[in-house]
Amino acid sequence: MPIDTTRSLGDFLRSRRTRLDPASFGFSGRRRTPGLRREEVAQRAHISPTWYTWLEQGRGGGPSAEVLERIALALMLTDAEREHLFMLGLGRPPEVRYKGGERVNPRLQRLLDSLDASPAIIKTATWDVVAWNRAAAVVLTDYAALPAGQRNILYFLFRDPAVRAKQHDWESVARYVVGSFRADVARAGLVSEVGELVDELCSISPEFEALWRDNQVIGHGDGDGIKRLQHPKLGTIELEYSAFSVDGRPDLGMIVYNPVDSAMTERIRVLAAQA
Repeated sequence: MPIDTTRSLGDFLRSRRTRLDPASFGFSGRRRTPGLRREEVAQRAHISPTWYTWLEQGRGGGPSAEVLERIALALMLTDAEREHLFMLGLGRPPEVRYKGGERVNPRLQRLLDSLDASPAIIKTATWDVVAWNRAAAVVLTDYAALPAGQRNILYFLFRDPAVRAKQHDWESVARYVVGSFRADVARAGLVSEVGELVDELCSISPEFEALWRDNQVIGHGDGDGIKRLQHPKLGTIELEYSAFSVDGRPDLGMIVYNPVDSAMTERIRVLAAQA
């Protein structure tokens, strides 16, 4: 039996409205039912009380993204509730809310640390690395040795000769990274926020400037899934990589690199343990 999304939207709005304490919003008066009244939600959302009533009743057609954003704020929805509201109202998730610069929680760090032979990192939508494990530090880059403002993948890919020398095919890696970066910042609505980084890289790297002006957009799944490195201690390494979203943090992504060769797996595990 198909789900009636208009009724589900109304039921969801009603359930969120009735859980709120009117006094905390400055509303008074005796009430027969708990929570805010419909007209009070409409007032907080700056929309018509009639229109909001129709939404709860499953009438009046589909709401716009702007209206849903106002209602989400009025009802003080969590990120998960806001996403659910958009799925019911528009059939798609809302735009990503970029938080930026925040440390990951201990649960995520423990997950990274459990991957003792697989380099793994967590990056933001602007490709700043905010968490990593020991295997990533010894195989990819020692992120802890970099100033916090320079832990950006594009920054050290185009500025650090040691990182460049590790790449088996630097030109292909650079093209993939710039194209994926462009897609990520546009999806997160952060094109203007990365202007300073882009300008700096253009001024110091003709290769970056050429790739950026090329306007190529690449998805994370468009590559062959293999990263090849020339490591100073481990020699030639082949790593399969996979990208994952972080639950509850749409602005973050996790990348895990798994060694293709079992013997290399053990060598990375030993090197990481010694670090």
